[in-house]
Amino acid sequence: MSGFDKVVTSYEEAMAGLTDDMTVIAGGFGLCGIPEGLIGQIKKMGVKGLTVVSNNCGVDGFGLGILLEDRQIKKMVASYVGENALFEKQLLSGELEVELTPQGTLAEKMRAGGAGIPAFYTATGYGTPVGEGKEAREFNGRPYILEESITGDFAIVKAWKADRYGNCIYRHTAQNFNPMAATAGKITVVEVEEIVEPGEIPPSQIHTPGIYVNRVIQGTFEKRIERKVTRNA
Repeated sequence: MSGFDKVVTSYEEAMAGLTDDMTVIAGGFGLCGIPEGLIGQIKKMGVKGLTVVSNNCGVDGFGLGILLEDRQIKKMVASYVGENALFEKQLLSGELEVELTPQGTLAEKMRAGGAGIPAFYTATGYGTPVGEGKEAREFNGRPYILEESITGDFAIVKAWKADRYGNCIYRHTAQNFNPMAATAGKITVVEVEEIVEPGEIPPSQIHTPGIYVNRVIQGTFEKRIERKVTRNA
């Protein structure tokens, strides 16, 4: 069974094969459940012209936001972009192409891509700028627009725990976009807090089966809080 071992020991090996102009699908929601080390490796590699698909683009100086500093991202497909001043600047100056996508639609685009479904109909966005230029049909008296699914050359994902065969568990809210993203990459790389031996994760607890995963690397994480809110004493 040694051929099923997905573990790599360096970030260089984890992201080997990533080149300019590729599409990268990144798991996470805000700064929750993001593959920090894999993003750092992309920055270190200096690849350019990337299309990045993720819920948002991190914040200034952290998460996917660090890829904006050297203009590595050409196009961003995202749901929410409100915590990043550099993102706003590049968007308004025309340096960065942005495709804003409703959050549920974005999640389904990833899921459908991973399931081999090329497109699907959704009511979300009909009659708004999101639906402009897209095919529309009516089902049961309600209008829907056709949305194409998304796949990527790479998917980068953060999980809590994985075994050597790539079977993964996500912890609490880090289960956000990560499971969908993991299915939608030609090469899926998972960064985890802990690697265990096959059989240690009960099959009933596995969120992403190892069949979707190509590489697993154990990382360390800063786990920043995106926005801290406190009550008055």
